[in-house]
Amino acid sequence: MQSPLAVVHPNAIIGKNVTIDPFVVIEEDVVIGDNCRIFSHAVILDGARIGSGCQIFPGAVISGIPQDLKFAGEKTTVEIGNNTTIRECVTINRGTKSKGRTVVGNDCLVMAYAHIAHDCVIKDFVIIGNSCQIAGEVEIADHAIISGGSLIHQFVRISQHVMVQGGSRIGKDIPPYTLIGRDPIVYCGINIVGLRRRGFTNEQVFLIQDIYRTLYTRGLNNTDAINCIETEYAPSVERDLILNFIKSSKRGIVRGSIDE
Repeated sequence: MQSPLAVVHPNAIIGKNVTIDPFVVIEEDVVIGDNCRIFSHAVILDGARIGSGCQIFPGAVISGIPQDLKFAGEKTTVEIGNNTTIRECVTINRGTKSKGRTVVGNDCLVMAYAHIAHDCVIKDFVIIGNSCQIAGEVEIADHAIISGGSLIHQFVRISQHVMVQGGSRIGKDIPPYTLIGRDPIVYCGINIVGLRRRGFTNEQVFLIQDIYRTLYTRGLNNTDAINCIETEYAPSVERDLILNFIKSSKRGIVRGSIDE
């Protein structure tokens, strides 16, 4: 159902059972999947690719031109997966020639006033809290929760099952399964509540805890800690995810707490 007071370009591709409220603007090069709801005053610009079952709330702007002085008008996109909710006044900028697209995955919740800059890749089941500001080319993996008011520096990587305290300033990579907080931010333990909610067994939780004790509390530098983890723990999904993330970090990972 499309309101006659909405401005929808005739060449935009709109799926079945899509509700478009009054005063919505949808430009020409837009694709919207089935069963979506576009609330009043949302603006969906050229390059938006929106999956099925999504909700775009009032004041949101999807696929705005990147706030990057290197952007030269190249054809790029914002790609939003299925069943994702974009709340009031969220802004999601399209990509640049660096990657060509900004991605928000399936079953995500992006809360009011958050900003996702050019070329970010947000995976599935991610929650981004109110007023989070995410700079260009940030990567956030599955099931991460970024609490309200957090600031994320460009090129930062945040791994799976991470929980970040509200108001955090994030300039380093955040390894998987961790709980991050304080000011300046430090490793505060593992995200036990989140892991248990997602079905991790006691054995998996204890393994993750023990690996991070080796990394953060044994007084080792990262190189020695990595060597210890590789030799002292048998290969597993959890061990290998942690190791591969740390080894591939270009910005370096968040430090441990000085209280430990």
